[in-house]
Amino acid sequence: MHLDRIMSVMEAVAATGRPVATSEVIELTGLPRPTCYRLIDSMCTHRFLDEPETGKYLISEHMVRLGLMGQSDISVTESVLPALKEAADHFGEAVFLSRFRSKGVEIIHVATPRDENRSFIYPGLGFRPLHACSCSKAIAAYADKDFQEKIFESPLKSYTPNTKLDPFTLRSEFASIRKLGFAECVEEIEIGVSSVAAPIRFGKIGASFSIGVTGPVRRFTSERRQLIGSELAKITSRVASAFKVQISSFS
Repeated sequence: MHLDRIMSVMEAVAATGRPVATSEVIELTGLPRPTCYRLIDSMCTHRFLDEPETGKYLISEHMVRLGLMGQSDISVTESVLPALKEAADHFGEAVFLSRFRSKGVEIIHVATPRDENRSFIYPGLGFRPLHACSCSKAIAAYADKDFQEKIFESPLKSYTPNTKLDPFTLRSEFASIRKLGFAECVEEIEIGVSSVAAPIRFGKIGASFSIGVTGPVRRFTSERRQLIGSELAKITSRVASAFKVQISSFS
């Protein structure tokens, strides 16, 4: 595939902001009809484009994810910040944004409640273990099986008596996370501290980011964790939709 023609098609598809028929792509790009048909077919095969409707195309979820991964921490944070601040005020707890790195997951931003009289736990920035933090598990649970097995087979550090180290237990928990749409951490990193996190996903592909809420275990009862998790899943779904529009338009 010629890169200049690929970019021409992707720009034409992205500019419309909706599923585009091949005939419209031909009109927008000026490419010969046979060339355009062959190019679109090849771009779908190589996951540059998705076909949500028969004969109509969008920038693929795979490309959206790659585009998001290429953005800086500052750029991603600016896009998510309104949602983080709103969630911090809504839950009355610290809300944090995390992203996948080559060797783990890192908290890159924390939003806190505006209520000055509200006490909260600040989680801090930096790396979190893939087996023992909600923000990490929310991402790792959607990774491919080979990556997960590397987690299970690696030396797993115990932070508290509640840290899960058994591969069978972790596999079962990852399956539960995929079913529920969010992950929990109950005193696995620090005694007295709990957290809940949901992944930012695009369709069926894996997650590179997550949004979490942390607080004291006395407030984070089982019932409240379930409620927070369900609401976080809705928040991350909205964030993913906003990201998709942003990346697809090459903004």
